[in-house]
Parts: sequence; structure tokens; C-alpha cells
Amino acid sequence: MKLQPDLVPDTQMVSAYGQGYIDVNGVRQTAACIFGPQQAPQPWDVPTAAEMSAAHLDVLLTEPLPEVVLIGTGRQQHMLAPALLRRFIACRVGWEVMDTAAACRTYNILAGEGRRVLAAVIIE
Repeated sequence: MKLQPDLVPDTQMVSAYGQGYIDVNGVRQTAACIFGPQQAPQPWDVPTAAEMSAAHLDVLLTEPLPEVVLIGTGRQQHMLAPALLRRFIACRVGWEVMDTAAACRTYNILAGEGRRVLAAVIIE
């Protein structure tokens, strides 16, 4: 009996990660980026988690809205100010803030389940 669903062709998956990079479908990313199962990585203009603003998060909430947004804050988890996350609540979008390695692992699980997940990661 098969228990794991087939991935949609061209699903964007994290194929590797390490200090200073992540690979999405084998393509190396060395700067902060946003990607989803059907969205190839695109630049995310966030220098560090401490410098993250509401405008940086607003770009994550475009139509069609994801079910959940995973925010990777670099080598360490940095909690974001509650005021920055209010728009997620208003849009009824779940979010999780974690270090980038954990965000990559969690993203692959959710994308593999066919969920509408969006990853926004800072690469250090």
C-alpha cells in the first residue's frame, strides 16, 4: 500500500542546505529568498531578522494566499515582534518562525504533503 502522495511535476523542494546556501531543486541560493511548491525561488530583500519590517512580510501575503508561511531567520531562531505578525492573523494565514535549517526541513515535509506552504528564508 502506498502512503505517500506523488509530487506534482516541477515541485520546488529543498535538495540541500548548509552554512551560506540552500539548494532548491539543485539550484544554489546564497541570498535571502522566497519559494513555494509551484514558485521558483525569488530574491527577498531582508538583510537580517533584526532588520525585518512589515513591508518584508507583506510580500509573503499575496494572492493566492498560502496556508502557512515558514520564516527562516538564519543560523539561529530569532523571534519576531508580535506587531509584525498581525497581518498574518488578519489574513488567516498560519506562520512559523524558526532557524533556516529547520524551515527547510519543515518546508519539504509540508510541500511533500501537497500543502500550500511558502518559505521565506534568510541565508547566512
